[in-house]
Amino acid sequence: MSTRPVFVTKPHLPSLEDFIPYLRQIWDSKNLTNGGPFHHQLEDALCEYLGVKHISLFTNGTLALLTALQALRITGEVITTPYSFIATSHALLWNGIKPVFVDVSPVTLNIDPAKIEAAITPQTTAIMPVHCYGHPCDIADIQKIADNYNLKVIYDAAHAFGVKDMQGSILNHGDLSALSFHATKVFNTFEGGAIVCHDEKTKVRIDQLKNFGHVGEVSVVAPGINGKMSEFNAALGLLQLQSIDLAIQRRREIDAEYRLRLANIKGITCLNESGETQANYSYFPILVGPDYPITRDDLYQSLKDIDIHPRRYFFPLISEFPMYRSLPSAHKDNLPVAMRASRQILCLPIYPDMEAETLEEITEFIASRKATN
Repeated sequence: MSTRPVFVTKPHLPSLEDFIPYLRQIWDSKNLTNGGPFHHQLEDALCEYLGVKHISLFTNGTLALLTALQALRITGEVITTPYSFIATSHALLWNGIKPVFVDVSPVTLNIDPAKIEAAITPQTTAIMPVHCYGHPCDIADIQKIADNYNLKVIYDAAHAFGVKDMQGSILNHGDLSALSFHATKVFNTFEGGAIVCHDEKTKVRIDQLKNFGHVGEVSVVAPGINGKMSEFNAALGLLQLQSIDLAIQRRREIDAEYRLRLANIKGITCLNESGETQANYSYFPILVGPDYPITRDDLYQSLKDIDIHPRRYFFPLISEFPMYRSLPSAHKDNLPVAMRASRQILCLPIYPDMEAETLEEITEFIASRKATN
């Protein structure tokens, strides 16, 4: 390889010392949860940063998905993707909803709108796509189908914090968008999540559902759940938000360097150039094709052996797990693109304080692999 990469951005990452003043305020206020001051501050700050009208914070992204389905009273069947983290479909099962899987686009690995219409039945009530790796779905085509068949659209936007298209935040599309603020995400609160909605009435219902259905102290109006974010997590979110732009810029630089250094390696394909999208560079996925000297799994293990830890997001497909594989829509012949991608995908490490030497080591290692007998 050529010269060592040089990253321009030097983000100041939050430290324990930065967090101590927040902890002191929580301790002094004795307000630990139940919509305390940091909770409200973070909701307001996120609405402004993300360019959305209303946001409801949750203790994690899975509870946000579960509650989004409850908030819109979704029943019957929901069309979704098998190429995602298991929480996407688990949220459907927990609500007594039947997932119906359709294949993904070979370019984006997002749900393929051309496959959706044929999967609609009289029991279909919604579509739940995933903005995979933070790259937007084909929003216009999905919404057109939903409008034609009077279906709701709930986006699993776990990867999509801060992502924009030509119309602004992609979180403003569909009926609801559910976010994850897990520790592995671009923006995190250690554990956390949120639902983005478009009107005050829906936000009120969501906020009631995440607090057991309470209205005041003595009235319960819905079978809700305990999904409230604590003041500790909200405070961490406020701290993280201060450096998020620099963190994303650093990820952008790492993404560009990866692409440059992997561009001419036979059998390695880098996914999802940002194009007209303002991306968040939350993942760096590559496809390890048949022209590469070793298999994806051999490369995965070889990197782990030198203490580099890529992830096979998403392998296996959701449709291959025991609770889903008996569904007619889960058959592998119905999902050839997703099946092939799950056997080739490898997400390389990317994080704001990644050292240039680490990236160089990874790309040199990938370039140097030889076929084994």
